Amino acid sequence: MNKLLLFFIVSLLSNFTFSQTEDAWVFFKDKPEASTYLSNPTSMLTQRSIDRRTRLNIALDTKDVPIHSSYYDQVKNTAGITIMAKSKWLNAIHVRGTQAVIDGLSTSFNFIEKIEFANKSLNRSISASEETKKSNHLDKFRGLNTDFDYGVANTQVTMIKADYLHREGFTGEGMHMAVIDAGFPNVQTLSAFQRLRDNNKILGGYDFVNRSTNFYTGHNHGTHVLSDIAGYIENQFVGTAPDASFYLFITEDAANETPLEESLWVEAAERADSLGVDVVNTSLGYTTFDNSSYNYTYNDMNGETAFISRGAEIGASRGVIFVTSAGNSGNQSWKYISAPADAASVFTIGAVNGSENIASFSSYGPTADGRVKPDVLAHGQSVYVVNYISGSPSTSNGTSFSSPVMAGAVACFWQAFPNMTHTEIMQKIRESADRYANPTDQHGYGVPDFEQAYRTLSTEKLPNDNDFTVYPNPVENTLFIDSQYDNVNVSIINLLGEFVKKEEGISQGVNVSNLSQGMYILQIEKNGLFQKIKFLKQ
Repeated sequence: MNKLLLFFIVSLLSNFTFSQTEDAWVFFKDKPEASTYLSNPTSMLTQRSIDRRTRLNIALDTKDVPIHSSYYDQVKNTAGITIMAKSKWLNAIHVRGTQAVIDGLSTSFNFIEKIEFANKSLNRSISASEETKKSNHLDKFRGLNTDFDYGVANTQVTMIKADYLHREGFTGEGMHMAVIDAGFPNVQTLSAFQRLRDNNKILGGYDFVNRSTNFYTGHNHGTHVLSDIAGYIENQFVGTAPDASFYLFITEDAANETPLEESLWVEAAERADSLGVDVVNTSLGYTTFDNSSYNYTYNDMNGETAFISRGAEIGASRGVIFVTSAGNSGNQSWKYISAPADAASVFTIGAVNGSENIASFSSYGPTADGRVKPDVLAHGQSVYVVNYISGSPSTSNGTSFSSPVMAGAVACFWQAFPNMTHTEIMQKIRESADRYANPTDQHGYGVPDFEQAYRTLSTEKLPNDNDFTVYPNPVENTLFIDSQYDNVNVSIINLLGEFVKKEEGISQGVNVSNLSQGMYILQIEKNGLFQKIKFLKQ
């Protein structure tokens, strides 16, 4: 009798667990229309995004191709399944339903590669593929020399010598940035963002949480974050990139902490990449959730486990610099960085106070696989932001703010050296930091010095716009190079980032008669230095 009762209770609990709603990621095997999209890149990316890839020699690939619409629709039309988000980079959709219904997708559709439940204890299901095996560019923008009165923001700007970049004329002009956060209330009305609005620097945005085009809503956190990059109150407050242009994306649901926010973040990052964004700031991080079954462990902080970190890594491979906060857990039982701060190619920022002493709350590295994190530090304790209600500067705390302080400076630095790759930019900043030779678990490489980084690079002569000219442009047969240099090496790159022609020791002209009509990039190299010039083949 007791055994029967126990069995009955266990059965009830099992059935209840199997019927409750779960979150999961469904990964697809392929993208059947990939070749069509790759032959028409503007059908999936803006020209600015394509130009950035070309400048950085990053070829387009299947990760840039949208999810196959038929796969999406078939899963969407499955009874009991709700699609919450999607990611072309990971070729996956975020679904919600019972464990039974989600598990059933693998057997219903042979185009599914695998399923990962947010609840780690449920990831015992065999993927569809395993069942089968068993059974069978930037242009160089430079503004006027600018000597701002930073007011109360002086310490956070001058600590990393971002003011030096501004005086050299690099204030973010021509750089496109995205801020992925929890909301941007009052950005459309506060006088601190009037400079952005007057100069049409807010390029757009989207609320992924509510699937709404109104992005001037949500939690005030994003407004405060944006102010540290782009806020401007004359003689009172200046952000680190006051002349950059912005997309504002909401992915954080301030009322809840769920794995869906990771998926929404990846959607926003994909949108940013497709729009040609150069630098993304994300002052968000994930380790624990409302449902503890979804929680990450420190061992998961390896840059390869969390969905958001995998997405960030792919985003970085597209040539975008992702700047993110390390986390505010330094004096808690979980003291380590969060996701996506653990991703190898993400630029992770810790926090110090105004005297450059580490903030106790700044999260520790290293990653679970032993990599140095955070990368560098910026002012984040008693740092100034523009209050979203009063519109006046006020103090706040968190790596949420050291990250945008750094992100703005990164954009200005890349503006100064547009021919450098995203990875080179980050490395030069690390090398300028005060602990580069002896990083620690909480300091990383320390506080960087953008003046030092700038002066170091400026001593390495780079070809400028006057070193090479090409003509005629457009061209039919021969493209001539007018230069002060002899015997240069040239490469021609198409808009897919593919090298279609390479020649060495060229003194005058390049035969392009065999090229198809269209836009190309001529890359000219001399002594390891490069210049790229766009030309049109008729």
